[in-house]
Amino acid sequence: QVQLVESGGGLVQAGGSLRLACTASGRIFSFSAIGWYRQAPGKPREWVAAISSGGTTDYADYMQGRFTISRDNTRNTVYLQMNSLKTEDKAVYYCNAAVRPLGSSGYQDYWGQGTQVTVSS
Repeated sequence: QVQLVESGGGLVQAGGSLRLACTASGRIFSFSAIGWYRQAPGKPREWVAAISSGGTTDYADYMQGRFTISRDNTRNTVYLQMNSLKTEDKAVYYCNAAVRPLGSSGYQDYWGQGTQVTVSS
């Protein structure tokens, strides 16, 4: 069974930084792209950033260069470095991955349980 677990969320003042991590565990053969999403109270979930298996990155326009996504394949972990945080960045952050489990011929979509990020003014 494959599991994604996010960590690194917390409370930070506006202008501060946090680094989120998403670690995959279980019987994993390979990953495809991994992405970060977020959901603020009362709003739909929105895409934040993604990184391909080859390391190509892509970001939502509103990130304005403040966030950086990276991956460590040896640790099955993807990071989201968030700098210059704003109060509007407050949300639950989720990671999403296309994973090919051991013994499977195709990729399946997995989500983590989310980690809360709160930014105070």
